Amino acid sequence: MNPDDKKDVVLRLDGITKIFPGVKALNDVSFDVKCGEVHALVGENGAGKSTLMHIVGGIFPPTSGTIFLNGEKIHFHNAHDAHLKGIKVVYQELSIVPNLSVAENIYANSQPVNGFGLIKRRELNRRAAEMIKLFDEKIDPDTPAGELTIGKRQVVEILKALTLNPRIILLDEPTSSLSGTETEALFRNIRKLKEKNISFMFISHHLPEIFEIADRVTVLRDGVYQGTYNVADVTEDDLISCMVGRSVCDMFGCRKMYEGPQNTVLEVNGLYQHNVYEDISFTVNAGEIVGFAGLVGAGRTEIARSIFGLEKPDRGKIRLNGSDISIRSVQDAIAHGIGYLSEDRKLQGLFLGLSVKANLVSPSLKRFTSGAGLVNDCGIYEFAENMVDNYNIVTPSIDQTVYNLSGGNQQKVLLGMWMGTEPTLLIVDEPTKGVDVGAKEEIYNHIFRHAEKGAAVLLISSDLNEILGMSDRICVVRGGRIQKILSSKEATEELIISYALGAGEAVA
Repeated sequence: MNPDDKKDVVLRLDGITKIFPGVKALNDVSFDVKCGEVHALVGENGAGKSTLMHIVGGIFPPTSGTIFLNGEKIHFHNAHDAHLKGIKVVYQELSIVPNLSVAENIYANSQPVNGFGLIKRRELNRRAAEMIKLFDEKIDPDTPAGELTIGKRQVVEILKALTLNPRIILLDEPTSSLSGTETEALFRNIRKLKEKNISFMFISHHLPEIFEIADRVTVLRDGVYQGTYNVADVTEDDLISCMVGRSVCDMFGCRKMYEGPQNTVLEVNGLYQHNVYEDISFTVNAGEIVGFAGLVGAGRTEIARSIFGLEKPDRGKIRLNGSDISIRSVQDAIAHGIGYLSEDRKLQGLFLGLSVKANLVSPSLKRFTSGAGLVNDCGIYEFAENMVDNYNIVTPSIDQTVYNLSGGNQQKVLLGMWMGTEPTLLIVDEPTKGVDVGAKEEIYNHIFRHAEKGAAVLLISSDLNEILGMSDRICVVRGGRIQKILSSKEATEELIISYALGAGEAVA
């Protein structure tokens, strides 16, 4: 018998169902979480993971079903009830208040006060320092939280949860904005808390993380429980097949190559921005996908933003289809046939408060507007409906607010926005960040098809499998310089990492 099988069950979900108007988000879901275990929850976007987390965290009541905590049947009226019972949720969008100190964030709403109701600063900082020691972190309790890195803010968020003496911490995509080093630090801290018999429910789309940190994994598909497995007994392919209901053997194996003229679409020469990047020179040909790899902060995104007109380089030339171009704005970039999928769909890519239709048409609106300023509403409607069909965007209607879509469908709206402009040069920055494996496969196929038509694609990704699987050539960026340009045939994960860390000489 596996020793973990003898562990006490902390949380048990029995027949959890959640129905929203017109949607059954969860259907009869049952599984348990054991004491001191990391229990991963995986599934495609829209599988019900977030809904289940909201139910366990007291945000939503289940339509039917029962929650047991330490064998006791419980019912939450709100998140505060869940906190009092020892359940704390750490959401993907952290609740840190930037202008407050680290100590004030850790002890939000529970600061030590004197008889006059004033915060006892010394005592507050002393307690916070003791909490920080749990993780061996070097963080000054008096530092404004807004000055911390994302990784350090994640630490503060978890320490904030620990002040409530939780039995279970629910982590929603905790590594989505972390570097590899910060992720390793987070996992070390999770292991320390496991030793104190604290349990975790862990949502992640990055399957290798599941195998690194989780003990067991539960799979949901379309709101239906598919099974719970010991991580040691399954493979990534097993989980993927269970998540999507089919075998996904090779997401990168279906590309047809462009067979037209081998023209150079984009040529960048000597691009320089003070203290950001320097001497950036490369080309992207028609039908070619050129990947940009490197560590977080290497300057990849800043280079892409400069090409698209969002940042102004100090010097250098950009040529498109053989002609020098000057891009002073996003409108200039669109007019020149450049599209840009930004790395943060929520903050930089989408108009979350607007409809699917409005988002899809936004970069192409000029196409549907006459010289007199009249808008072709019928044309917009037809365009949006076609894009929803072509990109398999799951939405009740094109008038649905984008904010209400799942992450994967939001990403497909963003892709459809820019594909709809029919760009000659498509820049995609972290195109599958925070989306499930099924949506990844769809996004890859759309990018491949666009290159097949003769467009040039510039791909920025922190996922080396993605870079290796999609790129014809790979530019490895380090410290704002292109360290090496590799062909797809010679590139390996080890070689990319070695150049990203500084091996070899920078190319001229």
